[in-house]
Amino acid sequence: MAKLRFGMMASLDGYVSDVDGKFDWGQVSEEVHRFAEHEQTHEGITIYGRRMFETMAVWDVLAEDQTVSQFIRDFGVAWQHTDKIVVSRSLTEVTTTRTRLVHELSADDIRQIKAESPQDIGVAGPTLAASYLKQGLIDEVSVYCIPVVVGGGTRMFQNIDATIRLERIEQHAFGNGVTFMRYAVRR
Repeated sequence: MAKLRFGMMASLDGYVSDVDGKFDWGQVSEEVHRFAEHEQTHEGITIYGRRMFETMAVWDVLAEDQTVSQFIRDFGVAWQHTDKIVVSRSLTEVTTTRTRLVHELSADDIRQIKAESPQDIGVAGPTLAASYLKQGLIDEVSVYCIPVVVGGGTRMFQNIDATIRLERIEQHAFGNGVTFMRYAVRR
């Protein structure tokens, strides 16, 4: 059975974007990008909430953009080769490669996708991921911890009202100060 994995880039104080909705403080070097690209290849499907999908959709065109660095294009190609499900009640269509739109993905839907998928499944977007985390559907949590404090904005873990225990299973430090950590969700 495939694992459902929630991963994001976050500031040291736990925000995925600052009070202005920006994340240009991310410090994503080529080394970090290559690592993230490798991570992307382990996921056959990524499930997005609307806002995160709208942020990530640029990767569909960056794969072909000759004005950006090769490592940027390579990540775009990896993004294009991943099936994407966008969960949104407000969007009426999606036009990116290998993407389908649904208005809802229930716990039963997630269990079925996990049972049928030959590869792990990613979930991106803190609001959607929080719902799945509270329902006990997420198997792993990973964070690219950026050594910056932004003081406010959108939290990586939203509306979590119970203790969720994690066990660190991987850690990787990058030359630019970013640290990747992967945790198994303890049941």
